[in-house]
Amino acid sequence: MRLVIDCFKLVKGQGKSIGIYNLAKNLTRHLAETNQNKEHCEEIVVLGNEYNRKDFAVPGVRFIQVKKNPLSKVNDALWELFGVVRAVKKAGGDRVLFPRGYRPLFYRGKDIVIIHDLIPFFYDRYFPGTLNRVENAYIMNRLKASARHAYRVVTISDYSRRKMEEMCPGCGDHTTVIYNGINPVPCSDAPSRLKPEGPYLYAGTSSLPHKNALGILKTYEAYFRAETGEGRTPARLVIIGIDGPESVPGGREAISPEAERYVTCCRYIESGEEMHSLLAGASAFLFLSLIEGFGFPPLEAMQLGVPVICSSRSSLPEVIGDAGLLTDPDDIPGTVSAIRRLLSDEALQKELSAKGYENVKRFDWDSRIKRYWEVLTQ
Repeated sequence: MRLVIDCFKLVKGQGKSIGIYNLAKNLTRHLAETNQNKEHCEEIVVLGNEYNRKDFAVPGVRFIQVKKNPLSKVNDALWELFGVVRAVKKAGGDRVLFPRGYRPLFYRGKDIVIIHDLIPFFYDRYFPGTLNRVENAYIMNRLKASARHAYRVVTISDYSRRKMEEMCPGCGDHTTVIYNGINPVPCSDAPSRLKPEGPYLYAGTSSLPHKNALGILKTYEAYFRAETGEGRTPARLVIIGIDGPESVPGGREAISPEAERYVTCCRYIESGEEMHSLLAGASAFLFLSLIEGFGFPPLEAMQLGVPVICSSRSSLPEVIGDAGLLTDPDDIPGTVSAIRRLLSDEALQKELSAKGYENVKRFDWDSRIKRYWEVLTQ
């Protein structure tokens, strides 16, 4: 068997999800490492581009650089319709893995598609017009076709598998749930200009509506009012993923000037060491997303021993388990109660920290790769 992995359209920093790029990169490396003695397949071939060569041209892989520009939408469409089928045939592929979630329209071989989430359908229903309507409709149709016609489908949570079955009845018969593997997050004491004096909450979000930055701002305003109303000094808040309340629709009205003085925002931290140092120093990690296919950020916090307060929506309860406090992101009083309870209860903090360390063990790469090989060689 010769396995071909289609990574042509993956460019780091481009598109809406760095998670898909990182999964494809880590999965490729681990597959190559576990195939050193050709125990699983004769050869692993990666179809890549000039931008991702350094991440995918790893030992144990034959890297083929496609001489097209992956940043061109025309090239992307032609690749998906015709180019990838010819490239797989030319490479002699017996199996082909599509980590981006879309299979070619005209491929008739044994293909394995990784469908990460169904967020485009969420936007179509709850936030119509936020995304380009034509592009989003195309993506939804491609996801449906991939779920229905792929030889095998892998998805990264049981929540996504259930939603796929609702969308395409019968696709569950050839779908396998394999949780994402996680890489170790190194603890760092790197200095950060963002680190406040005293206790603080660290919240992960973005400007996309499903990441619920507006809900974080509203929740902190309510928490601030509850604490100051009882004469206590509130913990500060560091929000990573937005420039400030003004960058979120409705954000300026969601938080008062008094509470905002306790909030620090930063859209992006380039240094991983600084980011991990900032996270490790937090009293709690706040993650109030409305939908996630999996949810890496809470697991990264758990690796650093930081107690987690997390949304109870979509896939997050199965990823978090009992290792964090789950809360309905629309229930602001309930979320405020969870924050105040956690910050005032040292025993609970220690309990969640210990449970977090245990929870992340479920997502080790060795067990993930074993399951991937089982699917790939069926």
